[in-house]
Amino acid sequence: MPQRRETFSKEELANCLRYYDLGHVHKVQPFRGGSRQSPKVIIFADRGRFLLKRRAKGKDDLAKVAFAHQIQATLTKQNFPLPHLIGTREDNNSVLVLSPSTYEMFEFIEGVPYGASPEATYYSGRTLGLYHKLLQNFTSDYRPPKGSYHNADTIRHTIRTTVTSLPLTNRPPAATITNVIASLENIYDGCGQRAVELGLDNWPKQITHGDWHPGNMLFRDARVVSVIDHDSARLQQRVMDIANGALQFSIIGGRGDPTKWPKHVDVPRFKKFIQGYDSVNVISKREILTIPHLMCEAMIAETVLPIAATGRFGGIEGFPFLQMVNAKVSWICENRDDLCAVTAR
Repeated sequence: MPQRRETFSKEELANCLRYYDLGHVHKVQPFRGGSRQSPKVIIFADRGRFLLKRRAKGKDDLAKVAFAHQIQATLTKQNFPLPHLIGTREDNNSVLVLSPSTYEMFEFIEGVPYGASPEATYYSGRTLGLYHKLLQNFTSDYRPPKGSYHNADTIRHTIRTTVTSLPLTNRPPAATITNVIASLENIYDGCGQRAVELGLDNWPKQITHGDWHPGNMLFRDARVVSVIDHDSARLQQRVMDIANGALQFSIIGGRGDPTKWPKHVDVPRFKKFIQGYDSVNVISKREILTIPHLMCEAMIAETVLPIAATGRFGGIEGFPFLQMVNAKVSWICENRDDLCAVTAR
C-alpha cells in the first residue's frame, strides 16, 4: 500500500513564507517529486520561482544538513549546476527551523528527466567528473559518513536475511532460493575482494555525492542543468561514485516479470558515461578495472536492503527481483574485461 504523501497546511506555509523576502506571492503549487515524507511546493513570486521543502523526520539532523549546504555553497561559487539555496530574510540562514520542523528554500529550476540519450549520458558522467574535481580539496569540521556498498559486513548479513523476508505462500523451492542467495553472496564477496586486490582501499578519499543516478538530476537539451539531493555525500574513493553512476546510467529495466528483463547493461551508454567523466577528470587504469566489480557490489547492496526489510523492491515481489539482479551481476562478471576494454582511450 503506497505511503501517504505529506503536505503543508495553509497555516504552516504562511508561517514559513514570513521568513523569506520573495516579494508578492502569486501562486503556490504542490510539487510531487522526491520522498513522500518530505512535502514540497513551488512558489511563484515577484522575485522568481522557488521550491520550499520540509525535511522528513530522520533527515533533519542540523549538523548533517549544514554539511550538505556547505557542499552546495562551495559548488555554487564555482558555477556547478544545482539549485541555489535561498537564505532567510533576517539572517540569510539556509535552514529555517520552526520547531518541530526544518525547512529549506531553493530556486526552482526547469528541466526534464533523463532521456537515456548518448548525449545526456555523456554529460551525466562529465558532470560527476566536475563534481569530484571541484570538491577534491573540500574540508569541513563535520565528519561525513564513510560507509558504503563496498565490502560491508552489513550487506553480507542482509543478503542472507532476505530469505526470512520472503512470503510464506507461493515461495519457490528451497533449493532455488538457496542457489540464488549463494550466488549473490559469492559475487558480492568475490567482487569486493578483487577491488581490494586492485588497491581500492589504499586510494585517496574525497567527498563524493553518494547517490549519483538519473532521478537526482534535471536536463535541458541533453545537458545537466541541476543536480539535487546532496544528503548522501560522504568521504570515500571517487571510483565508488563513478561505478555506481556507470551502473545507474547503463542498467536496462523492463515491465512485468523481472526475470524476463535483459541481463546485459547498455554498453554504449556505459561507455558514454565513463568517457564523459574522463573528459574532465582522468580515470586511472586501475580505477577502470575496479568499476565492473563495484557495479556488482552496488547493485546487490541497493537491492537486498529494501527486500530484507519489506520482502519487496518497490512494488515488485522480492524473489523474482533477486533472480533478475543475480542474472545481471553474473553478466557483468562474465563480461567485465569487455566492459573495461570499451573505455580504452
